[in-house]
Amino acid sequence: MKTLHFLLFIGILHITEAQTLVVLGTLQDGGSPHMGCVKDCCATERPNDYVVSLGVIDESKHLLFDASPDIVEQTNYLQSISPAKELEIFLTHAHMGHYAGLIHLGRESANTNQIPVYAMPRMVQFLQNNGPWSQLVDLENISIQPIQNKTPVFVSPRLTVTPLVVPHRDEFSETVGFLVEGQSKRALYIPDIDKWDLWDIDINTLVTQVDYAFIDATFFEDGEIPRPMSEVPHPFVEESITRFKSLAIEEKNKIYFIHLNHTNPARDPLYEGRTAIEKKGYQFATFGMRFSLE
Repeated sequence: MKTLHFLLFIGILHITEAQTLVVLGTLQDGGSPHMGCVKDCCATERPNDYVVSLGVIDESKHLLFDASPDIVEQTNYLQSISPAKELEIFLTHAHMGHYAGLIHLGRESANTNQIPVYAMPRMVQFLQNNGPWSQLVDLENISIQPIQNKTPVFVSPRLTVTPLVVPHRDEFSETVGFLVEGQSKRALYIPDIDKWDLWDIDINTLVTQVDYAFIDATFFEDGEIPRPMSEVPHPFVEESITRFKSLAIEEKNKIYFIHLNHTNPARDPLYEGRTAIEKKGYQFATFGMRFSLE
């Protein structure tokens, strides 16, 4: 029996230490319940309903894609399933849901020591030249690692991350998605983009070249919020479904919608619009989902 317990322990250890991508959050920047929202969509707080972020477990290292306002819960969850000594962070852009969590690395909180933070040139300047983020740099809570469009970052011998610039509202920084290449599988992370037609990369082709695609599903349809939606452009889920219509079913199965606004009715697993989409082969990311990169 002791031998069996030992083997089971080894098996569990292997699972938690395997190269794995973990969904840590699925919501748009403002989260839910959303500030000032009195609609039904915000009436009930849901467990583990965090702002968008992905994690990657790679041996003794954790990668965090976007530092959301929920970074404490998200990194604690990663630690609970696979304790690690190192944390590295990749930032997509300077909108609140994607970098605000960095504040927890400062001396008022975790007081970290030279956490690598990978960012594009304008994002680097934003962090270095604006407080309180500049204090993280000055006190060496973080160590800025500049990255360039379409230039791979070799995180470890078996893990590569490549930033891909996408069209978005770039008030303070560029906006990128990331191509994450593990030991044998690849994942695409595009939480924010204005419209697919504006990108210089064909998203349909890119989906066929990866194993998992986590893509922008901020709004389900036009008219979802009480202001001109052209002010906050995103591909509506309905538009994406039309865009991907020609893909084979095995390609559609790779697509996981993420970054849902608090108003998006597809947050409800029972919403008929969502179930109709799922019947076509698409999926919606949920907290705690795990995907092997081996």
